[in-house]
Parts: sequence; C-alpha cells; structure tokens
Amino acid sequence: MSFVRIGGVPHHVEVTGSGPVCLLSAGLGLAWFDWDAVVELLAPRRTVVCFDRPGAGLSGHARMPPPTLAGEAERIARILDALGFPGPATVVGHSLAGFHCEAFARLYPARTSGLVLADSSVEERPRARVSRGARVRAARVCGAVLSGAGVPRAVGPLFRRVAVRGGVAPSADAVRRVYGASRVLRGSLLEYATYGDMAVELAELRREFPLPGGLPVTVLAAHSGGGARGWLTRQRALAASLDATFRVAEPSGHLLMRDAAEGLAEAVLATPP
Repeated sequence: MSFVRIGGVPHHVEVTGSGPVCLLSAGLGLAWFDWDAVVELLAPRRTVVCFDRPGAGLSGHARMPPPTLAGEAERIARILDALGFPGPATVVGHSLAGFHCEAFARLYPARTSGLVLADSSVEERPRARVSRGARVRAARVCGAVLSGAGVPRAVGPLFRRVAVRGGVAPSADAVRRVYGASRVLRGSLLEYATYGDMAVELAELRREFPLPGGLPVTVLAAHSGGGARGWLTRQRALAASLDATFRVAEPSGHLLMRDAAEGLAEAVLATPP
C-alpha cells in the first residue's frame, strides 16, 4: 500500500505485476479492492495501477475545487508520473470513470496505448438543469449533516455489504475503513452532484479532441438478462460512435469487475500494449 500526493491530497495507489502499464479506475463510490479479481488475472502480463480518487477508498478528502473532467484526466496523468510511468498506458474506466478515461485518451493521446470502457456511463443528450454551484453546495451541506449525525459510521459498512454482492468480498476491516468514513460519503455526493457537468464536458471534448487514429478502444457492456436490452443498445451505440470493439459480459451486473472479472481481463489483454 502506498500514497502519492497530488494537489495537496494523498491518493492511495496500488501497483501490481509487471509488463506494459494499465490503469484501472472505478465508478462512483467504489474502491481499489473492487478490482482485486481483475488485478490477479492481469498481473502476470501487465503492470496494474489501481488508485482511489479523492473522497474514495483510502485517499484523502475531496477538496476545492469540485471535480471537472479535464481535472480527472490530469489526475490520471499525474498519478502515472508520480509512479514513474511516463510512457503510454492502457486506461480502463468503469461507469463514471469511463468519462475520465475517455477524456484522458483525448487530452493525452501520446500517453494512451488503449482504452477500455467497462459498462461506462452514457449520456446521449447531456445537460445540467440546476446550476453547478447550487448542486455542489447542496452536496456539501448534505454530506456535512449526514456525517455530523454519524450516518457513515453507523450504516455505511452495512449499506456496502447489502448493495454490493457477488465476487470475492473484501475484508470487513477494509469495508469499515472505507465506508465508515465521512470522507467517502462526502466524496460520493460531490461526484454525483457534478455528474451532469462531466457529461456536458465530455460532449465538448468529443467535438474538439478526436481520439488518436488507430487507438484500440473496447466497450464492454454488462448484461444481466432480457431487461437490459435498452442498456445494451446504448452501449453498442457508444461503441459505434468511438469506432470501438463491442463486447458483452454475460451474465453480469453493472459491477462487472466483480461479476465478470475474466471477461474484463480478456478485454484488457486483447488491447495491444
């Protein structure tokens, strides 16, 4: 376990394995240990970097200013720099972090050898109805009130165990350290409050910064049954818009790094380093 300081915030990072570098970034409210099964499969052939964003996992508190998509892409670059990995890397983004990793590929094309979007968020017509400032203030107030009332410590670990099933369960101590902490609740609320802004910013980046020609891109979609057809249609459209390879992890819920670790590892390894 190690930490690197970026923008004054300690970021928890885990580096495992050897070979070409790939970086794994999880969705909202998740932690480094959610990638454990995937890391185990990748480590014999890849140097695997897992990290926690501010307000997630074991990283420090999310501080001002609120997150932006360009800022998250820069965070990935600075983490790789801090670890001594200046060369190209395959970036793997799950859910909301799919936005972050696609932005990294667009803004840092020379540092991207491949892009894998693991059941990435999709917004075909992004817009933010309420002002960013009002949403951020509301998220901060809500986080302060719930934290002051002791909600994270009282119900956070239990909520995690109920909400996330399947795969190898992390240790009770790890769950308690992460989900019993107010910083994780506050960080999750802040990311949720700025989700719409991230989607709008990505739409702008797609117009201004094309993906580099020939970049291997894979869209891996979760499929949990017949009711997921609409979601698969949206994921397939995302793949078509990015000229990407489209794969389905079946059966799998949204947390496919836990439900379909082998399929996700295969998608990463199929990407030329």
